[in-house]
Amino acid sequence: MTTSTPSPADTPSDAPVLLRVVDAVATITLNRPEAMNGLDVATKDLLLETVRRVADDPEVRCVVLTGSGRAFCVGQDLKEHLAGLRGDADVPLSDTVERHYNPIVHTLATMPKPVIAAVNGVAAGAGASLAFAADFRVLVDSAGFNTSFAGVALSCDTGSSWTLPRLVGQARAMELLYFPRTVGAQEALELGLATQVVAEDGFADAVDALAARLAAGPTVAYGSIRQAVAHSAAHPLDESLALEAEKMALTGGTEDHLAAVDAFVAKQQPEFRGR
Repeated sequence: MTTSTPSPADTPSDAPVLLRVVDAVATITLNRPEAMNGLDVATKDLLLETVRRVADDPEVRCVVLTGSGRAFCVGQDLKEHLAGLRGDADVPLSDTVERHYNPIVHTLATMPKPVIAAVNGVAAGAGASLAFAADFRVLVDSAGFNTSFAGVALSCDTGSSWTLPRLVGQARAMELLYFPRTVGAQEALELGLATQVVAEDGFADAVDALAARLAAGPTVAYGSIRQAVAHSAAHPLDESLALEAEKMALTGGTEDHLAAVDAFVAKQQPEFRGR
């Protein structure tokens, strides 16, 4: 497995978004603990740059998104937003959705590699929406989700109108969006918002184990599966079948597929290289 780490200059410890790449796992950490990782313009700019960087990096085979401190992400920085409402900020909310939130969540949801949201605390508003865009959501048992948007008289953003109904169904999604409340970790697991709930002392190990398993897997196949599943949610059967055929042709020509078939015939475990 390839190991790579960015230089310290690439991710200074005081940056609002940190990136660490080890053993093909890229960990993106929102790093404004004093603001519960609220998303101000500087954080959104760097987060977009970072998710695009890991999406395009062929050495990265799994991405983990998490937060520092006691929160995963509470969404839009409302202090900065209030300044925007008063005309004192550079990027008003109406612009930041198209400039930041849409491309960030689109990149997270469509990159051809698995994505894990390691939800270390409360995830609210756009923070919850970012987690909903991941393939897996591992929650510490004290974490929770809150859509928040209607509570401040806003519509939903960061893809939650698309992701949330697909996770919990349209009726429950409407309830959670109309009447925001904190959904605790255990209820999130029951609703399908969480993949796994772990006690704090085992949280990091659980995330690392899942990330390592995904990073050691057939990356092209994983990327094709997540793209085919997303495509099928908005397309009829015949178009979904056509994309399945396209993705099967792609993955059937990979080194990983050949290695897996060879290993199966030899009754051995395959070793995937992500290509």
